[in-house]
Amino acid sequence: MSNEAGTATTAAEPDPAAEASPHGIGASLPHADARAKTEGTFPYAADLWAEGLLWAAVLRSPHAHARIVSIDTTHAREMPGVRAVVTHEDVPGTPRHGRGTPDRPVFAAEVVRHHGEPIAAVAADHPDTARMAAAAVIVEYEVLDPVTDPEQAFEAEPLHPDGNLIRHIPLRHGDPEAVGEVVVEGLYRIGRQDPAPIGAEAGLAVPRPDGGVELYLASTDPHTDRNTAAACYGLPPDRVKIVVTGVPGATADREDQGFQLPLGLLALKTGCPVKLTATREESFLGHAHRHPTLLRYRHHADAEGKLVKVEAQILLDAGAYADTSAEALAAAVSFACGPYVVPNAFIEGWAVRTNNPPSGHVRGEGAMQVCAAYEAQMDKLAKKLGLDPAELRLRNVLATGDVLPIGQTVTCPAPVAELLQAVRDFPLPALPKDTPEEEWLLPGGPEGAGEPGAVRRGVGYGLGMVHMLGAEGADEVSTATVKVHDGIATVLCAAVETGQGFTTLARQIVQETLGVEEVHVAPVDTDQPPAGAGCRGRHTWVSGGAVERAAKMVRTQLLQPLAHKFGMSTELLQITDGKITSYDGVLSTTVTEALEGKELWATAQCRPHPTEPLDASGQGDAFVGLAFCAIRAVVDVDVELGSVRVVELAVAQDVGRVLNPAQLAARIEAGVTQGVGIALTENLRTPRGLVRHPDLTGYALPTALDAPDVRIVKLVEERDVVAPFGAKSVSAVPVVTAPAAIASAVRAATGRPVNRLPIRPQAAVVTDR
Repeated sequence: MSNEAGTATTAAEPDPAAEASPHGIGASLPHADARAKTEGTFPYAADLWAEGLLWAAVLRSPHAHARIVSIDTTHAREMPGVRAVVTHEDVPGTPRHGRGTPDRPVFAAEVVRHHGEPIAAVAADHPDTARMAAAAVIVEYEVLDPVTDPEQAFEAEPLHPDGNLIRHIPLRHGDPEAVGEVVVEGLYRIGRQDPAPIGAEAGLAVPRPDGGVELYLASTDPHTDRNTAAACYGLPPDRVKIVVTGVPGATADREDQGFQLPLGLLALKTGCPVKLTATREESFLGHAHRHPTLLRYRHHADAEGKLVKVEAQILLDAGAYADTSAEALAAAVSFACGPYVVPNAFIEGWAVRTNNPPSGHVRGEGAMQVCAAYEAQMDKLAKKLGLDPAELRLRNVLATGDVLPIGQTVTCPAPVAELLQAVRDFPLPALPKDTPEEEWLLPGGPEGAGEPGAVRRGVGYGLGMVHMLGAEGADEVSTATVKVHDGIATVLCAAVETGQGFTTLARQIVQETLGVEEVHVAPVDTDQPPAGAGCRGRHTWVSGGAVERAAKMVRTQLLQPLAHKFGMSTELLQITDGKITSYDGVLSTTVTEALEGKELWATAQCRPHPTEPLDASGQGDAFVGLAFCAIRAVVDVDVELGSVRVVELAVAQDVGRVLNPAQLAARIEAGVTQGVGIALTENLRTPRGLVRHPDLTGYALPTALDAPDVRIVKLVEERDVVAPFGAKSVSAVPVVTAPAAIASAVRAATGRPVNRLPIRPQAAVVTDR
C-alpha cells in the first residue's frame, strides 16, 4: 500500500487521532495480539497439543455426483496404529448440519453431492497413518452425471430431498408498465471466489470425564457451533464446550463445521484427544465459497438520465447445500438497484442447488455480485446518453429519506452524493513515463511482455452498499460483562476476534468510560453467554454496545458513593485522563483512589431494533442499518495482451464515527485489495463440478505487487443515531465496490463491455485499434 493513503485522508478530513487521548475511543491503539503474532507466539489451532494425542484424517469424495454402493472400512480398521474409523453409521445424533439450513450430512450416506464431500474419518497415532488409513477405506461408487449449470437445476431431477430450489424472491415495486426513453440491457457472470484463509482449518477435541467433549477451534460463532456439535453427538449442549483459539484471519464465516464434527466423534469413540489439521486442498474442498451468479439486467431512464425502472433476474449457484444462500439472495435482490433512487423495480431472484462446491457467507455476499452488474449498467447508460459516468450517477444517488425497492425507508445517514463527489474531484495520478527505467509500471509487472504503446489508461467509478448485522427478523443480541478489581478491568464477551479489532475496541470503550488504563479481554468459550457470529460489523455494533452498557453500569457503581458524599448526582461527575472531577471543581480524585479496595462488575446486553422478513412481493423493513462507499479506479490496460494494472483506487466511505483511525484505514485498504483479487485474479474453477487446482498456486490471490495505491480521500462521520457510538461497518463495503470500479475503469480504457468477473485477458483485448 502506498503511504500516501494516509496523506489523502489528512488532506480531506481532520485527523481524528490528532486531538484524541492516547487511550479510549478515537485513539489508534494497536491490536492487542499484534506483538504475539509478530513474534510467532500467538496460539493458533494448528499449534495445539495434548497428552495422548491422536491424529485425524478425512476421506473425501473424488466425484461431484455419485451414488454410494458400499463402504468397506475393514482394511483401514486393521492397520497398525489406527484407533477408530467413523462413517455415517457412527453419528449418534442429528446427521445433518448447516449454517443457515441444516441440510448437509456429517458424512455422505447414500449419495455424494459435491467434490470433496466427507465419507469417513480416521483417528490414528500418527498423521501419516491416519491419512493412509483414510485412503484405505474402500468406497464403491456409481458415478452420476453432475448438474453444474444452475439454469439446468430448475428442470433437473432433485439433487436433494428438499429439492433444487432453495429460495425464490419476486420483488415488485412501483408500476410494471413504466418505461424509459432510453433502455440498456446486459448479461453478467460472477465467478466463484474462495475465502482463502491464511491458515487452513484445524482443531483439537478432548473428551471429558462426564462423557462430553471440549472442542478447541478457530470458530467465529462458537455457540452455534456448540449447539450443532451437541445435536450431532446426541449430547445436551452443556456437555459440549467450545474454546476459541486464535483465528488466522477471517473474511467470512470461514470455518467449516464439516471439519469440526468428525473431531468430536473420534474423541468420544476413542476416549483420547484428537487433532485435525486440514491440508490446503481439504480447505478448498470443504468450506463455503462465494456464490457464482448469473445476472440479467434492463435499465430504463429518461432523456436526462434519471432512472425510471430496473428489471433484473438474479440466479445464485448455491452448490450442493443451502448453507446461507437464502440470506445471500435476500441481499442480492434487495440491493439489485444499488444506492440509487429507482421508482419502479421488478427483480426475480433464485438460489438453487447444483453439484458444484457449496456456497455460503463470504464478505459482502449477494451485494458484491449485483454491484458489479448494476454499475456496468450505469456505464452503459452513460455511454448511450453521452453523459460523464460520474455525472449520471450523481443524478440518481440515494439519500437519507429515500425509499429502497423493498419499501424500506433509508433512515440512517446515506451521504452517497458526497462520497462520489469526493472521489471524482480527487486529483488523478500522474501518467507513467515512457522510459525503460519505468517499464515495471506496465501491466504484467517486471519483465512483462507489454509495450508502452499498447497501454491505455481508464478511469471508472463504483458505488456500493451493504447491510449491517443480520436481516429479515434475525435476533441480533450480545452480552458482555465488565469487571474491575485492583485497578484492572476485565471484559468477558463471546465476541470472537477475527482480525476486525473487537478486542482493541473493547479495551478502548472501557478505558474511555472508566478511566482505567489496564484492560484485559478474556479468552472466548461457550461458558460465556452468546455474542453471535463475527460478520457484517456485528461485534462493533452489538458486542461493542454491550461492553459500553456494562462499562457505564460499573461507572455508575464507581461514582455513586462519591456523588452521595458530596450531595450531587453522578451526571455532574466526569472521568477524564484517569481523574474524577465534579462540574464545580469541588471534587477531584483519581480513578485509582476511588477504586481502591473495591471489586465492581456489571453485565449488560445490546439488542438492535427488530427487522422483518421480505414478504411475497419482496417488501419489508429487512435491515437494521446500511453502509455506503464510493471508489474511483484508475487502471492501465495493455490492449494487445489484455493484462490490467490497477494504478490507484480512491476511496470515500461513510463510517459513522472513527473509533480507531489506524485500524479503520487498515480495514479499508484490506477490503479494497480483496476486491482487486475478485476483479482480476480469483476464480475457483470447477469443470463438471470438480475443483481444479485446489491450492494457492492454481488459485491466484493478489500479492503485495498487485496491491494498488489506495487513497482514502474522505471519511464521512455522520453518526447513525441507532448504533452504539454511531459507527458503521467498514470492511465489507469496499470489497463490494472495488471490483465494480475496476471493471468500470477497464471498460473506459478499452471500450469493451467487460461483463464477467474476474476479468479475463480476452475481455480487455482491443482488436480494432
